Amino acid sequence: MFSLFSENIRIALRSIRTHLLRTVLTILIIAFGLMALVGILTAIDCIKDSIHTSFTSMGANSFKIRNREENIHIGSSGKRPKRYRPISYAEAEEFIERFDFPATVSISSFASFNSTCKYKSKKTNPNIEILGGDENYLFTNGYDLDEGRNFSVQEIQSGSHVVIIGNEVRDDLFGNQSRVLNEIITIGNGKYRVIGILKSKGSSMGFGGDKLCILSNHNVQQFFPRPNRTYTINVTVKSPQQLNPATDEATGIFRLVRRVPLGEENNFEVIRSDNLAMILIENLRYVTFGTIVIGFITLLGAALGLTNIMLVSVAERTREIGTRKALGATQKNILRQFLLETIVICQIGGIIGILLGIAAGNLMALLLGSNFIIPWLWISGGIVLCFAVGIIAGIYPALQASQLPPVEALRYE
Repeated sequence: MFSLFSENIRIALRSIRTHLLRTVLTILIIAFGLMALVGILTAIDCIKDSIHTSFTSMGANSFKIRNREENIHIGSSGKRPKRYRPISYAEAEEFIERFDFPATVSISSFASFNSTCKYKSKKTNPNIEILGGDENYLFTNGYDLDEGRNFSVQEIQSGSHVVIIGNEVRDDLFGNQSRVLNEIITIGNGKYRVIGILKSKGSSMGFGGDKLCILSNHNVQQFFPRPNRTYTINVTVKSPQQLNPATDEATGIFRLVRRVPLGEENNFEVIRSDNLAMILIENLRYVTFGTIVIGFITLLGAALGLTNIMLVSVAERTREIGTRKALGATQKNILRQFLLETIVICQIGGIIGILLGIAAGNLMALLLGSNFIIPWLWISGGIVLCFAVGIIAGIYPALQASQLPPVEALRYE
């Protein structure tokens, strides 16, 4: 049995070499169809990996309480996000006093989205975010210090003129200067002493970023006055398993803080760090489905082309079929030979397409700075798909070849 199988493989490869041009063209049709399918699906996996990485850096076990919904629009659909009355600092503090879940809590607010920072003769572009925070803000928002230290409790309570700056602010103002800590920079109309520099978070998927300065909440209240200022409460639990019970407890406590009557909906929003990631990944399902449909259509076209080529091959090799039958080959032997030949062509095209697809898809990983993806699911799926295409494309020509009468085949031409 094995010797017969290997003999059929050798005949298939010899036939491929004999009709090299049309075989190569067929292989390329299959390869490019599968490359598009595997490439796009690999790119989607790279995007998903980048989304997970981005939101993990924002704090995988965290959630926020704020006065507005996420502003997310996918395509033309979507609704205007709800806005509720601002969350006051007193409400945020009362929540911290009542919330006794084993978690780390911080209070923060935005002071400005478009400030300019200055140091001697250098200044940044007017695109620096100024945030107010407390001693727990860095931890609850997934920031790490590259140099320096965090705020002390005394600095938070007194509203001291100290600042923690982002990596890009450091580069813009200080360049290659080695001594940055304790230098005085100007933010708005005030002068602040640099006590810390954040590690770079980059701007993957448009989030994070290093163009920011963090001040204490009390300093922001004094020197960056805004009408109807609202605060955000950031909560980080110790493990993902605690996220659901912590979210439920926080929601119940903040309803009491905001005096929400029983039976009415919340007048605030609880946003988990993985909410947006889940929404984006959920919408990528439609892209994946569309890609698979397009890939199937492309491979169906390749299968029809391959069927036509195999029918031509049967017609050209009629005398060969007659000779093999005269020497004792059965219908089953001829059927296997031509079917195996079609499958071999498909598998060669499939392997080339898979390799090209992985390379093309991981260009997206390179652009996004995410991990190199080897899509084992799509690789195995591609191989199975090519096998199926080979059977579909080869079964009719193989049946035609196997059913040729030996005498008529020998008299051909």
